Amino acid sequence: MPHFARPWPILALALLAALSGCAAAPEAQVPDTPPENLYNQGANALDQGNVQDAAKLFEEVQRQHPYSALEPQSEIMAAYSYYRGDKYDDAIGALDHFIQLHPGNKNAPYAYYLKALCYYEQIEDVRRDQKMTEQALDALNEVVNRFPTTAYARDARLKIDLTRDHLAGKEMDIGRYYEDQKLYGAAINRFRTVIEKYQTTSHTAEALERLTECYLALGVNEEAQTAAAVLGYNYPGSTWYQASFDLLKGKNLKPEKSSDSWLSNIF
Repeated sequence: MPHFARPWPILALALLAALSGCAAAPEAQVPDTPPENLYNQGANALDQGNVQDAAKLFEEVQRQHPYSALEPQSEIMAAYSYYRGDKYDDAIGALDHFIQLHPGNKNAPYAYYLKALCYYEQIEDVRRDQKMTEQALDALNEVVNRFPTTAYARDARLKIDLTRDHLAGKEMDIGRYYEDQKLYGAAINRFRTVIEKYQTTSHTAEALERLTECYLALGVNEEAQTAAAVLGYNYPGSTWYQASFDLLKGKNLKPEKSSDSWLSNIF
């Protein structure tokens, strides 16, 4: 989109031309466009998939008509256009600006939700850094805490479960690596994090089995027996429990829960 500069005073232009002699003539100036026209042009561009053009048109509503009734909606639409174009940083910046200026606007719940989506859709594979996953989790929790009865909160709760599962998967990936390197203390810390922070995820059964392996490798049999007992109680038909049971049996031990174990305070 062209930059809509305000016309210079005629006297100033004449004086500048006289002083500059053969200087190039100034560009023709474009008058401000009514906000409804700009908004409709942005909506049309968005419908046609021209998301960058749409974002710029919606931003022109804000620039040219900052006190227009369409200005708050235009901010949301600009952010959505950037989101559609995978320009997540631009979308987050626009949403933060909207939230700061219009905290009580009817679209505020959507603004928080869309910001959470911007983080959520950038979640990386578990082998990569999970900072974006943590930001997504924080943003999704904010949606739930601020707007608990909305449809946005209902969807955010589902995404929170998936996000937590992803973070637990990262801990498991690191824990397996440490166990393979026979760094059993470091591995236990990772598997313990899964149990303590992400107990409701799909990784809990494996984490308990891995704890059984690591504690047995260190000779901490009582903790190994407790991990296996907790695993058997909560996941009795799982292959992870069978693996733990077989490990203990190979050492003439059996699953047995100890009241002194840290696991007893969790399960």
